[in-house]
Amino acid sequence: MLYWIYRIWNQANEAGAGWADAFSFLRMLESLTVRAGLATLIAFLLSLYLGERVIRKLISLKVGQPLRTAEEVHKLAELHGGKAGTPTMGGIMILGTMMVAVVICGEVLNPFVALVTLVTLALGVLGFLDDYTKVAKKNSDGVSSKVKLVWQAGVGLAAGLFLYFHPETNQYVFYSTDKGAVDAPVTSFGFPLFTFLIPLGILAIPAFMAILMGTSNGVNLTDGLDGLATGVTITVALAFAIVCYLGGNVLSSEYLHLMYHPMLGELAVVMMALVGACLGFLWFNCHPAKVFMGDTGSLAIGGAIGMTAICAKQELLLVVIGFVYVMESMSVILQVGSFKLRKKRIFKMAPIHHHFELKGWHENQVILRFWMLSLLCAMGGVALLKVI
Repeated sequence: MLYWIYRIWNQANEAGAGWADAFSFLRMLESLTVRAGLATLIAFLLSLYLGERVIRKLISLKVGQPLRTAEEVHKLAELHGGKAGTPTMGGIMILGTMMVAVVICGEVLNPFVALVTLVTLALGVLGFLDDYTKVAKKNSDGVSSKVKLVWQAGVGLAAGLFLYFHPETNQYVFYSTDKGAVDAPVTSFGFPLFTFLIPLGILAIPAFMAILMGTSNGVNLTDGLDGLATGVTITVALAFAIVCYLGGNVLSSEYLHLMYHPMLGELAVVMMALVGACLGFLWFNCHPAKVFMGDTGSLAIGGAIGMTAICAKQELLLVVIGFVYVMESMSVILQVGSFKLRKKRIFKMAPIHHHFELKGWHENQVILRFWMLSLLCAMGGVALLKVI
């Protein structure tokens, strides 16, 4: 909305309209940094304003988070017993405030912005259905894993096909050290530390699907303690806001040897809207949490971050910046694999944040230390953009 207000003013100014001089301050809306900052502020303040109202409504609807029984999780049931009845589906607050901020501050007709927001909403709907099923059944069994994977794969396939066939999303330029500016399609994969690309062609689509599914489920697995996934998401989204801003600027892209696209910078507004929404949600989600994001939030957040990494052509950098998500996912994979093959467990419990809880770390210690690790990984990921 603000972007189009600027466009209207700019056209009037160029046409010499008399009223344009009186509104010259609208020139600042051209600035990506201004709109990204406003998106953060709008999402944050809107979350604070709506937070208590949303929580009261969720409580009145009796959408308390179903907890796993002592037979399922043993000692963890004692540690988390006090969380019973805490309302879930709080992710609707993250999604709602984020989307409002994007509509107000972003260029919604930008193909990257449109794609990321649609993917986020599509996975948010899946998460909502999962949370609703859990609440309706009054147990921790939501939508089946098979349905989740099929839904996520379908969203990933649709997104991949959009990127593959849309003419505007294939106008990347890569600045190589030896060849200079080289046109590159969206199906090219780059590598941190190296200045070359690997063209995958149509095979990039299943790769996009895998990345989207992995990130979405990774955030979902991280969402197990008060504010853990929310805080980690803030650092990850902030890092990708920087990456998108740099990738949408021709000078910084050439200097850093990034894949440049003139429309990519607008995703910085989307990521900063997510930062603001998560900061506002964390106000109520920090320990002891008044509300949980549920799968409504975690699956959608994973979709937003995974899709942004794909559009920014920093898929492999996602492993570094989102290392906490990767660590949580790998702990589950290793635990299940070890138990099936050796009948032995590697961790006291997976995901790994529960392992540290059962080792005696207080919940707040686990949360803060994982936040610190995420911040360091985000800083490291951004630093990798320029090491040669």
